[in-house]
Amino acid sequence: MTVLDMAHQAMTDGGEAEALAFWRALADAELFLVLEREAEGVTMEPRVFDLSMGRMLLAFDAEERLATISDDPVPYAALPGRVIAAQLAGQGLALGLNLGTGALSETVLPGESIDWLAEMLTQAEPEEREAQIARLAFPLMPEGLVHALTGLLPPGTAAALAQAEYQAGGWGHVLALAGLGPEDEARMARAVTEALAFSGLDAAALDLAFVAPEAALFQRIAQAGRVLEAVAPMAVVESVVEAKGPGMDPAKPPRLK
Repeated sequence: MTVLDMAHQAMTDGGEAEALAFWRALADAELFLVLEREAEGVTMEPRVFDLSMGRMLLAFDAEERLATISDDPVPYAALPGRVIAAQLAGQGLALGLNLGTGALSETVLPGESIDWLAEMLTQAEPEEREAQIARLAFPLMPEGLVHALTGLLPPGTAAALAQAEYQAGGWGHVLALAGLGPEDEARMARAVTEALAFSGLDAAALDLAFVAPEAALFQRIAQAGRVLEAVAPMAVVESVVEAKGPGMDPAKPPRLK
C-alpha cells in the first residue's frame, strides 16, 4: 500500500480535511507518467489515451504498477505530481491514476480538478507583518497543521509560532523563522503557503517573520507561543533528492508538448 492509497482511502471515508490531504499527497508524490516515446533530454511527450471516460494521461505511483499496462517496456518520466498538474492545467485533459491496477488509489482525476490543484499550488505567498504586532498569545492552530509546518523546517532552523493581535485590529498567527539564508526564504514561504492551502486555510491566516535567532521578536514569539523543532531527515529522503531523472532536477524543468 502506497502513501496515495492511504490518502485516497482516508478521503473516501472522511471529509474536506482528508480530501485536501489527498491532493497535497498527490502534489508531493513522484508519479510515473506514460510517454509516447522515450524522453529526449528534458523534452517529453506524454501519451494521450482516448478512453470511455474521456481523454487523459496515465500516471502510476509505483514502477510495478506502471508495468501492469503492457508486457513490453513502457516509456515514462518520473515527475512530481505538482509538475504534472502545472503542465496539464487548462488543457482539459484528465489524469488517470493507477488505472487497471486495482489499487485503492485507482481513480480518474477530471481536468477541472487538475486545474484546481494547479491553482492551489500557485497561491500568493503570506505576508510579513511583524512590525504591526501589538500582542502575542499561545497559538490555536490545528495540530495537524502545526505538524505539517514542523515537517517543513530544514535542519538547523529555529521556529516559533504564536497568535498575534495586530495594531490595526484583528487576530491571526505569526510564524518566526530563524537560521534561514536569503536563498531559502522564498522556498520556505512557498512551502508554508501550500501547507496552509491544503489545510483548508488561506495564506492570510499566517504571517511569516524571517529573523535572526537572537532577535527580540523571535524571543517574544517563542515565550508567548510554542517553539517548533526541525525533524531530522530520514535516509530515504536523501535518495529521492539525489534522483536526476526527467523533471527531477530543479535547474532543468521538463517541457511537456
